[in-house]
Amino acid sequence: MAAFAKPSQLHVKRDNPILPSSSTSGNFNFKTSTFSHNLHTRRAKHACVSNSATTTTSLSNNPNPNSDIYKFCLLGNLDRAMSYLDSMHELRIPAEDDAYVALIRLCEWKRARKEGSRVYSYVSMSMTCLSLKLGNALLSMFVRFGNLVDAWYVFGRMEKRNLFSWNVLVGGYAKGGFFDEALDLYHRMLWVGLRPDVYTFPCVLRTCGGIPNLVRGREIHVHVLRYGFESDVDVVNALITMYVKCGDVNTARLVFDKMPYRDRISWNAMISGYFENGKCLEGLTLFDMMIEHPIDPDLMTMTSVITACELLGDERLGRQIHSYVLRMEFGRDPSVHNSLIQMYSSVGLIEEAETIFFRTECRDVVSWTAMISGYENSLMPQKALETYEMMVAQGIMPDEITIASALSACSCLCHLEMGMNLHEVAKQNGLISYAIVVNTLIDMYAKCKCIDKALDVFHSTQEKNIISWTSIILGLRINNRCFEALFYFREMILRLKPNSVSLICVLSVCGRIGALTCGKEIHAHALRTGVSLDGFMPNAILDMYVRCGRMEYAWKQFFSVDHDVTAWNILLTGYAERGKGAHATELFQRMVESNVSPDEVTFVSILCACSRSGMVAEGLEYFESMKYKYSITPNLKHYACMVDLLGRSGKLDEAHEFIEKMPMKPDPAVWGALLNACRIHHDVELGELAAENIFQDDTTSVGYFILLSNLYADNNKWDKVAEVRKMMRQNGLIVDPGCSWVEVKGIVHAFLSGDSFHPQIKEINAILERFYMKMKETGVEGPESSHMNIMEASKADIFCGHSERLAIAFGLINSGPGVPIWVTKNLYMCQSCHNIVKFISREVRREISVRDAELFHHFKGGICSCMDEGYRS
Repeated sequence: MAAFAKPSQLHVKRDNPILPSSSTSGNFNFKTSTFSHNLHTRRAKHACVSNSATTTTSLSNNPNPNSDIYKFCLLGNLDRAMSYLDSMHELRIPAEDDAYVALIRLCEWKRARKEGSRVYSYVSMSMTCLSLKLGNALLSMFVRFGNLVDAWYVFGRMEKRNLFSWNVLVGGYAKGGFFDEALDLYHRMLWVGLRPDVYTFPCVLRTCGGIPNLVRGREIHVHVLRYGFESDVDVVNALITMYVKCGDVNTARLVFDKMPYRDRISWNAMISGYFENGKCLEGLTLFDMMIEHPIDPDLMTMTSVITACELLGDERLGRQIHSYVLRMEFGRDPSVHNSLIQMYSSVGLIEEAETIFFRTECRDVVSWTAMISGYENSLMPQKALETYEMMVAQGIMPDEITIASALSACSCLCHLEMGMNLHEVAKQNGLISYAIVVNTLIDMYAKCKCIDKALDVFHSTQEKNIISWTSIILGLRINNRCFEALFYFREMILRLKPNSVSLICVLSVCGRIGALTCGKEIHAHALRTGVSLDGFMPNAILDMYVRCGRMEYAWKQFFSVDHDVTAWNILLTGYAERGKGAHATELFQRMVESNVSPDEVTFVSILCACSRSGMVAEGLEYFESMKYKYSITPNLKHYACMVDLLGRSGKLDEAHEFIEKMPMKPDPAVWGALLNACRIHHDVELGELAAENIFQDDTTSVGYFILLSNLYADNNKWDKVAEVRKMMRQNGLIVDPGCSWVEVKGIVHAFLSGDSFHPQIKEINAILERFYMKMKETGVEGPESSHMNIMEASKADIFCGHSERLAIAFGLINSGPGVPIWVTKNLYMCQSCHNIVKFISREVRREISVRDAELFHHFKGGICSCMDEGYRS
């Protein structure tokens, strides 16, 4: 919007920037108008061939060498003019103000920062106080170069200052983002008795909009009225811009409506102001009025309107605006093409975006970036990276948005090598300082399982915003470092106020490790700060309670807010994980009766619930109803659930036949469901067939290797177990160390497999040994059962880790009698641990809940809620 303000006197157009203003003193004994073109040419050629010795000689023979500097400035020959100035300085011939002014204006015009600084150094050495004309020229140059330090120093050395001096410095501070300083200068200007003009107010109003500070903006509005500029179109345009930047669109519209005359900038300011404040329909209505007025729109108008179509997600309106653009002959402009590419990408019409992109003759970095981000947002990350490589091949240098979009594509593909290359490009091109690049780097490294590199990027960043903190917390969560994630969250809230997105990430962490007390604190914080109803927050709170196993709290949260289909799905998933199929089917019926239409996720949850409860007939009925009653086409997840349903119930041949008849190619998850069923029912031959199909497409998921290894181990095929472990080593697969979390008295404690450093480890081991002895005495199968050979024990150590035993023993020691113990584990629970926890629950008469990598195990009186499914010999 800065473009809507009238330019400062600093930028008044002249055919030659060196021509003197009316205030220029006549120290030269010639007139610029008397020079003919031939004279210019001859003197320029003479100047080019003269060497430094000739220059010095001519200077010593010239009674007024300042005139030669002025002539060369008129010709635009900065090098020659500087050479004369250097020689004059060596010969200690004083330069006059007009010569300095001419040189300074030429340096400003040519953006010659180095030469401008050199002229200033000569000025500083030759005079202590600056005249008004010379001071203003220096101020103008330094402000143009963004050098506010020297501009302020020059301002202080000026003998006199006029309104131009103050306007230039106020505008410089406003443009540089030093808004408070700019307002302070404006008030000093008023204090010394200067009356603001049409150049002052746009700068000051831009400052108020930049902060933004509506109170100060209204104060300046009063000044506009007091000094009689309420009818000046440029000042009023700046007022409109200030109000929309401060979010007061209604006042901006009042100012707009009262304007006696409106130019195109007025309409653009108001239209884009509506769009910036989320009032797209009002902005489009005003655009219609603009056309009817009639005021012809310009490029700024059209790019704003196209962006509004993007924000509204209105495909039909976007096509109409596109047609209007073509009729008005804006179609050749790259900025309009770029806006259209972004608009079509955002509404899901990537083919139309591609068509416009390839028809664009002059593609700049914005065009390429729009296409790259369009592919990335359309879930086509591979094409995004291919487009980035095409851009680099054509010699286009990426900017920070390009790098961020390409890094997001790398995150989707887990393409670590490409991501690291982009990291290097960002470093080499000085883009690493941009927050958007840093945040996408953190996300990329985290999703590529290089969390330590993500932490390095995070800690190397000086200015961390809320997105940086949220990205690293989420990265730690997806890399199973939840304890550290909670630590970083506590660090973050000491520096920044968390938003709803960061709270949702931490609620996910709490649910992952069963940190109920921390989850409750975040719930309370969300209620206090008024974000408990923002976006996905209500469902995130609900999900946290479900994952922590507290269904009573989950139901309270469910009934306290409006529940959408996602909320119903979360509860259904909770019952599915507990193997409570009857509760899940009852909940599904209540959902349908509440006029909430089930979606694809709903049927995944209900089918899982049926599978884990042995409800085969009901599961088959739901699968049929989703197609014929609810018109939902089953996807691979639904087919995997059906294979699991049939396989768990022992119908392995039917499950295999179901896979063979699928209308689409089964993915590893479908075959994995069959492999798990074969493990449960000890069918090695069919399990090997399933594993063979899995490893054709996926050799990186460690879970499938664990299932196959367990299948062989349960059938005493130890040579095959060794082969599987060898395959894992060859593929570089490592099983995460077993880790369990238990919350005692509001504090979460973590235990790793084989933990020997815990302060209470001796007490923990002692209580476990007593349980092992009792199991042996009563004839219950324990960790040292005779039939469990070394290989089987080794399998359990690797794929289970037994960390839950330590967590349960710690809970027993540090909590009161009868208090339930809640444990969360990152791996599957082995048969030995399952037997031990059943025994402990009966001996101590306590309820013990263990949520492993697959489902909840609720132990009470020596019985597990899973009914020992998968643990029978």
